[in-house]
Amino acid sequence: MQALVLSGIDQAVALQDVPTPTPAAGQVLVQLHAAALNHRDVWIQKGQYAGLKFPIILGSDGAGTVTALGEGAPASLLHQAVLINPGQNWGDNPRAQGRDFRILGLPDDGTFAEYVAVPAATVRAKPAHLSFEQAAALPLGGLTAYRAAFTRGQVKAGERVLISGVGGGVALLALQMVVAAGAEAWVTSGSEEKIARAVALGAKGGISYKTEKWPSTLTKQAGGGFDLIIDSAAGPGFNDLIDAAAPGGRIVFYGATQGDVPELAARKVFWKQLSVLGSTMGTEQDFAEMVDLVEQQKLVPVIDETFALAEGEQALRRMDEGVQFGKIVLKIKA
Repeated sequence: MQALVLSGIDQAVALQDVPTPTPAAGQVLVQLHAAALNHRDVWIQKGQYAGLKFPIILGSDGAGTVTALGEGAPASLLHQAVLINPGQNWGDNPRAQGRDFRILGLPDDGTFAEYVAVPAATVRAKPAHLSFEQAAALPLGGLTAYRAAFTRGQVKAGERVLISGVGGGVALLALQMVVAAGAEAWVTSGSEEKIARAVALGAKGGISYKTEKWPSTLTKQAGGGFDLIIDSAAGPGFNDLIDAAAPGGRIVFYGATQGDVPELAARKVFWKQLSVLGSTMGTEQDFAEMVDLVEQQKLVPVIDETFALAEGEQALRRMDEGVQFGKIVLKIKA
């Protein structure tokens, strides 16, 4: 089979012929129709991720057709169109992943390939209303967004929700999900164009985080502080989120792309009775509930641009530039 192989830090991924995997006991072999990128792939390429090993086939997101079964895998999965849960071996504690938790695409070879072997328990039927490209755009981002908004954030209909840094895959999926749940969504971005596009997807409005004292301006526009804030940046701007939160509000962050918070406004946190919650990926139940929500509400992930598998390095550079609106997808099977 052909796959995009990363041979070392700061190396370009290269399309190579590699052996097609054979599904082990309890696994299925998926012929991938499409895969999607995550920032994780770029961080691994740059050497900014734990547990590096080379060579490696990157890719955590994928959708395709089951073409072979390992011993003990359910016969009903054969020839089924599926999407793959990239999180494996969460463990017995639903509150946090265990020591054996791993993500597809490192340490195990991932989805930037024509085939991938994965545990049968990690595949789920592709929602019928989604194309393979749309389904491939869903797993990691959708799982992360769902757990942040619902499992950790406990979003409720009628609440005012702020989603920071809209334009990335997780933030956009979180926006679509909270709107589907009946919440009122607002966004921040460094791009006015991305804010406008988020409004077209159901956001009530938004503001550039480059605006001086933006929390006071936005809360006036929104009619009050935010019951739930979903963030991926952390860093120096985290205290702005504390200012934007309503008394008793929840701030859930699933990333720290701007680094650690240098000086937390602790007095505001306790005086406003805020809950600050961390979240990453999700359980098997989170994944199942996320797919159910997508099916019931007929949600469609936003795709920024689609590349051929051979154009994988070009796709990674677009991800690295941070200009995308939605998910970057690799089309693998016509």
